[in-house]
Amino acid sequence: MEVTYPETTRDQFSASVADHINAMLAYWDKNLVCRFANAAYMDWYGKSRKQLVNELTLMDLLGPEMFASNYPYIQRALMGKPQTFEREIPGPDGRMRHALANYFPDFDGEGNVKGFFVYVADITAAKEMEGALQRSNKIIAEQNTRLLNFANILSHNFSTYAFNLGSVLDFLDEAQTEEERTELMGYLRGISANFTETIGHLKEIVDAQNKGRIKYEWLNLRHYAEKAIALLQRQTMETNALIVNHIPAHLKLWANPAYVDSIMLNFLTNAIKYRHPDRTPLIELTTDRKGSELALKVSDNGLGIDLERHGAKLFGMYNTFHGNADAKGIGLFITRYQAEEMGGRVEVESTPGEGSIFKVFFLIRSVQVPQPETINHQESQ
Repeated sequence: MEVTYPETTRDQFSASVADHINAMLAYWDKNLVCRFANAAYMDWYGKSRKQLVNELTLMDLLGPEMFASNYPYIQRALMGKPQTFEREIPGPDGRMRHALANYFPDFDGEGNVKGFFVYVADITAAKEMEGALQRSNKIIAEQNTRLLNFANILSHNFSTYAFNLGSVLDFLDEAQTEEERTELMGYLRGISANFTETIGHLKEIVDAQNKGRIKYEWLNLRHYAEKAIALLQRQTMETNALIVNHIPAHLKLWANPAYVDSIMLNFLTNAIKYRHPDRTPLIELTTDRKGSELALKVSDNGLGIDLERHGAKLFGMYNTFHGNADAKGIGLFITRYQAEEMGGRVEVESTPGEGSIFKVFFLIRSVQVPQPETINHQESQ
């Protein structure tokens, strides 16, 4: 028996109420023929009541592609299972809109499904708000990471300077000869000069982050390695560590000074901190070209890391692996962040008990190696 549009006063009132609801309401029988649709439903699809009700099937209305994507939900609704799902559908103006669809089975007196009610709400505004919130959260996360990066550089560099400054002052108090005092004053001047340079780099980071970009310049990579080695002089003396710098003297890198400072200091500090107790620490700095990249390698003969066990979380925040009381699990996380900010990446090779090789890769276009005749000309000046 064909269901017709309600004609009784009560049904007319119900239909009028339905037509004043912004959500889309409809009823489809088990043969998927439309038996009812409110004004919002008809407006959405650009159909009149005469064109839609008792005339069109759901496939006719949706078209083959959308019908196919909705068909699993239709099937389950006709099996008596309510359905709720999200879908992007074209609006009356042709623009894609986000919709939340609900299919509610309609049962007869014997429990058989006669059809299903459709309730569709336009949630485009909510989805746009959700997207804006996600973008906002992403910005906040990036800002937090930059803040953590800055705090880590401050903590790491300043603690190293403070330690070395205190050590030299202690030695100065104990100096026996004028020659010793003169040598120690030279160390103090070196610490002061490096500290002033680091302060300048940190100021540049703050300025760059305020402007939304970091500053790049051509850096002599070997110089930055020597600077980090000098900063760690007290640590190398106490542990008898040997740091060998094989970086070519004229290799230049297009990078951020503070980030290169931090990367060098982090890798060298870790190599000393995680030294093997049964052998003298040996740390080597080398470079190697790999395809379109240049790799800065920091090799050590320390404790090593079980990459099968810890590799997936090696560069995660607050992850530590050797039980050191002073380990914070931030250094490697920040180092990878800094390398990636400059367009590079970080890799590690390690064998437990034998040592590790940390590699920072830079694109070749960010590397400058003068030709031999240029080097000779520079050296002769």
